[in-house]
Amino acid sequence: MRILLTNDDGINAPGLYVLEKIAAQLSDDIWICAPSEEQSGAGHSLTLTRPVRLREHAPRRFSVSGTPTDSVTMALRKVLPGAPDLILSGVNRGANLGDDITYSGTVSAAMEGALAGIPSIALSQVYSKEGVGNNVDFSAAEAWGAKALRPLIDAPFAPRTLINVNFPALPADKVNGIRVVRQGFHDYARGSVVEGIDPRGFPYFWFGLHGIEHTPGQNTDLEAIAEGFVSVTPLQLDLTHDASMSNLMDRYKA
Repeated sequence: MRILLTNDDGINAPGLYVLEKIAAQLSDDIWICAPSEEQSGAGHSLTLTRPVRLREHAPRRFSVSGTPTDSVTMALRKVLPGAPDLILSGVNRGANLGDDITYSGTVSAAMEGALAGIPSIALSQVYSKEGVGNNVDFSAAEAWGAKALRPLIDAPFAPRTLINVNFPALPADKVNGIRVVRQGFHDYARGSVVEGIDPRGFPYFWFGLHGIEHTPGQNTDLEAIAEGFVSVTPLQLDLTHDASMSNLMDRYKA
């Protein structure tokens, strides 16, 4: 089984090394193509206004001077000798729960794989507080990653769907198990805007990630993580709200 690994935290991110360990339990045909620099929050963006550079670091290990979407595109078109059987994106430094997925480069890399018709899974490690830098504890992801993935290897993926997996911010032996749950939603706009003055005296603004509150709904990814479970959520790329179709069609009738 050929597996492509990618992420949005960059080619040197600790979570990517964790993902390599997880993937090595599933296959020995592993390829890596990830952004050369961190691309957190890049979403499903594609680089169109400047050239994209491809660099080979070692056999089967490449980086791209672009977004997670660019990385998957380059891997499929220029790097791999043939289509992979599976794409794994992560392990992201931080949660991708609820409406986080609309911002997430990690999830978007898996979306690009889904668009190409390849089974694709995003993996993220939740952490409990901000300001920890690279000291995020990936032990839950490392211990539970293969357990979460093995049942998915032979699972049928409907067209244009992907799987989103999150690991709770707990030591591996404190994780309660794995739950298949739906996507939740945070109950108000996330984060904050931090203002400062640069050394030349000009103001700058930095989007913060703290202060997020949410009310977990029944059987959601937010609830599963809050209760110490690994969350496994199937996602679809079709964003059509079917319940609104007939109402809108009625409004356009003569």
